[in-house]
Amino acid sequence: MSLQKSLEAAVEILEQSDALLITAGAGIGVDSGLPDFRGNKGFWKAYPPIAKLGISFVEMANPGWFDHNPRLAWAFYGHRLNLYRKTEPHQGFTQLLEMARRKQGGYFVYTSNVDGQFQKAGYDGDSIEECHGSIHHFQCAGPCCNDIWDAGGTPVAVDEERFEALDPLPLCGHCGGIARPNILMFGDWSWHAHRTSSQGAMLTGWLRHLASENMQLAVIEAGAGQAVPTVRHRSEYVAGAHQARLIRINPRDFQVPGKSHVSLPLGAQEGINAIFELYKKN
Repeated sequence: MSLQKSLEAAVEILEQSDALLITAGAGIGVDSGLPDFRGNKGFWKAYPPIAKLGISFVEMANPGWFDHNPRLAWAFYGHRLNLYRKTEPHQGFTQLLEMARRKQGGYFVYTSNVDGQFQKAGYDGDSIEECHGSIHHFQCAGPCCNDIWDAGGTPVAVDEERFEALDPLPLCGHCGGIARPNILMFGDWSWHAHRTSSQGAMLTGWLRHLASENMQLAVIEAGAGQAVPTVRHRSEYVAGAHQARLIRINPRDFQVPGKSHVSLPLGAQEGINAIFELYKKN
């Protein structure tokens, strides 16, 4: 199928749907200027001081650093937090939202991204599941308790040359120990999952409501690769369980499981924009 035919098929899916599930991986944020951690080369390009230390992304994204070297841990996560706070979501976010708001059954977002870009773009926070947590929420690194709190305007200053966080480091309000982002890391047994679990329960409830009302669901996935296939698996599972058709936008991993779904070998912003422009004409 040609790209134009695929775009037309994607628009047809969206036009025939009553509700929209948006699933997104790291690729959707790259078009906003966020770093790509695809492999160590991408990670080290974004963080040269960590490259000098020879620490891989998997090694760095480990909760043990908050015990052994909290200044390095918060240099990494503080830099990311500050970057995400100042980054503006690209136009594709608002284009997706405009299409989603037209749906009788509404929309929901399922994303592995921890950057809060969907909320910043105007999506309803009660209609988002962040399966790996959020950098904009903190918890005790201990942990001494089960609390998760909004990072709000908590500042994290980073000495970029030495690549270490400066005092004051984020602290737990209960025990006074080091705080950490409420993000699922590698080898992470102390992550508090109840915020994400609550979001997941809302997504499940929404899907059940659609089924009870016989509403047709469409799934549009953007920037979800195969390296960590959590988002891809959820897209395919929901599409199969709810007789929905999937639109997959990915410049590399664009294959779809079956002929009823649509594959667009494009970057996230480019693919969403192409669909949106054609959608507006119809």
